[in-house]
Amino acid sequence: MGPDAMNERLAALETRLRLLEAQLAALGDARARGAPGLEEAKAQIRAWVTDYVSLCLQQLVPETCEHPERPAEAVVADGPVLPGTRIRCTEEVIHRLGRIPIPFVRQMVGEKVAESARAERVALIDVTFFERAATF
Repeated sequence: MGPDAMNERLAALETRLRLLEAQLAALGDARARGAPGLEEAKAQIRAWVTDYVSLCLQQLVPETCEHPERPAEAVVADGPVLPGTRIRCTEEVIHRLGRIPIPFVRQMVGEKVAESARAERVALIDVTFFERAATF
């Protein structure tokens, strides 16, 4: 083996050794910090799940749906209600809620929107209110 080939192999070995040392140092730092506590781990998991569900809901609920325009009074008088509640909503809200394929997520979103509507004393849930209230 020539001196050039030997130098190349030595340089490659030194590069791999530096990478290994960096990984070992990072591992040592992680051990020094210690594992997160149970409450901290729960909070991190909860935050991740909330972000994930929110992202999925944003993908499932399109920005616009085509529905005929009706005056708000007609919607309140004979419109549908949010499932499981007596709170009036538009047909578009029912349509968007129905597009959420996972039943327990659909129920959670409906409950959150209903809770927000009660807190803000909203008589009719429209798409704008739904989009604002459905985010976690």
